Amino acid sequence: MRNLSDTISRLAARRAQTVLPARDNDHLLSDLVSFGSNPGALRARTYLPENLPGTAPLVIVLHGCTQTAAGYNSGAGWSDLADREGFALLFPEQQRTNNANLCFNWFEPGDMNRNGGEPLSIRQMIEAMVMAHGLDRNRIFITGLSAGGAMTSVMLATYPEVFAGGAIIAGLPFGTANSIPTAFDRMRGHGGPSEARLQQLLRAASPHTGPWPTLSVWHGSADQIVVGSNADDIIGQWRTLHGIDDEATPWTTMVDGHSRIVWEDSSGREVIEQYHIRGMGHGTPLAADGIGAPGPFMIDAGISSTQRIAQFWQIADPRVEVLVSQRRETVTTSTKPARTEGIMKTIEDALRSAGLLR
Repeated sequence: MRNLSDTISRLAARRAQTVLPARDNDHLLSDLVSFGSNPGALRARTYLPENLPGTAPLVIVLHGCTQTAAGYNSGAGWSDLADREGFALLFPEQQRTNNANLCFNWFEPGDMNRNGGEPLSIRQMIEAMVMAHGLDRNRIFITGLSAGGAMTSVMLATYPEVFAGGAIIAGLPFGTANSIPTAFDRMRGHGGPSEARLQQLLRAASPHTGPWPTLSVWHGSADQIVVGSNADDIIGQWRTLHGIDDEATPWTTMVDGHSRIVWEDSSGREVIEQYHIRGMGHGTPLAADGIGAPGPFMIDAGISSTQRIAQFWQIADPRVEVLVSQRRETVTTSTKPARTEGIMKTIEDALRSAGLLR
């Protein structure tokens, strides 16, 4: 049984995700009002560049805990890139009636299965967008941060036939947890299914037999909220689906000062990439003089994950480099989301709401 100090540590870690990015720019996004039965009771926000070309790609972007769709877009810069490259954006948005901290419920049994809950709501949004705007069904992609990254794992597992590729930032593998306590354990790297069991869960999540979405995995080496072993578990879960066995040797290169590991399939196509972001804490990696803007959990790491992910998906010009004027020797581990003197009050309030303190 967990003791009180462990409970406080977990609540503090969860509360660390409760500050919205400084910029919101909500006016940039529109609402998709009608898209189906919406069993997950999610809100759907969209962004369409002017003069969107016919059969354009679609990118689905999932925010992290306590973030909004518009706030995450402002930080990551997806709408800026969509304007430049000509693709549509869909931002599913969590509601407080579903989760008080605005986390996607990737760990709830009712929200991690095909044809139900939040995954079905997102699938319905995608279909509505494709039908309304004549988007390319062969170029649908999904990405997310933290809980949004974990829900990206859920979507790729439960609807793999929908997606050409996915990108998971500071997330977790599909099926690793099925409750709030196990979710906290897995975030901290404690316990969890074996690699063989994770692979089995992924294969059983849908009737799909391939081809499978390509995968981009990003994680900060100093992430203390979702530890880096989760990134390795994601790679292990997906590797065999692409025919990559234990004996296969990936190749490694440095990109903007960070390690990129690449696995190729038997035809030589890059199907999985993994970025280790040196010195970075929990968040989405940005380049300060590129697209997007730093803020809580939107971290200037000297590399634009948004730009690099879109290039990996082949929906952004591969010749465009994000220029960084001066490389820092170290990268900040996190943007402090709250002043130190407010932490104890936050913990006490959380304990009271849980009935553990009067």
